[in-house]
Amino acid sequence: MVDLVAKKLFLTRGKGIHEDRLTSFEYALRDAGIAGTNLVLISSIFPPGAKLLSKAEGLKYIKPGSVQFAIYVKNQTNEPHRLIASSVGVAQPSDPTRYGYLSEYESFGETEKEAGDYAEDIAAQMLASSLGIKFDIDKSWDEKRQQWNISGQIYKTRNITQTAIGDKKKRWTTVFAAAVLIL
Repeated sequence: MVDLVAKKLFLTRGKGIHEDRLTSFEYALRDAGIAGTNLVLISSIFPPGAKLLSKAEGLKYIKPGSVQFAIYVKNQTNEPHRLIASSVGVAQPSDPTRYGYLSEYESFGETEKEAGDYAEDIAAQMLASSLGIKFDIDKSWDEKRQQWNISGQIYKTRNITQTAIGDKKKRWTTVFAAAVLIL
């Protein structure tokens, strides 16, 4: 049986601008460093025991033409001056034998910090609920983070976010964020 549980993963992001929508996406993948791969979109689990690598370290494991499982999100616009964002949030449990969560979020009109905080919040909420940690969904992100830190069951949260402002010449602008798994 083939073991498809990733042992490592890394976060990456990119943006691209082009007259053609698909080519804009290709440029965003190039900017992220993973254009030469075949991406397979998967759901949002941070594998138990997996190590989060830097982008530079993770790219060393990527081969042109390889199939790469990824949790990713993209957002696109050809509307001039429109702010767009794509973000992947990460929540890792303190117990490395348990799985964590990743989340995908795209938005319009939000800064990198706003979109990133929201994606991180989504991932942390999914992890907290799976661990049975009580929290008030109506509390602010900082208040929820404090609750989760007190519980000691959530080790770390973070995000990778890419924002851009729509091209003034009405060319397609794409933003992309991903967690790329390495088997």
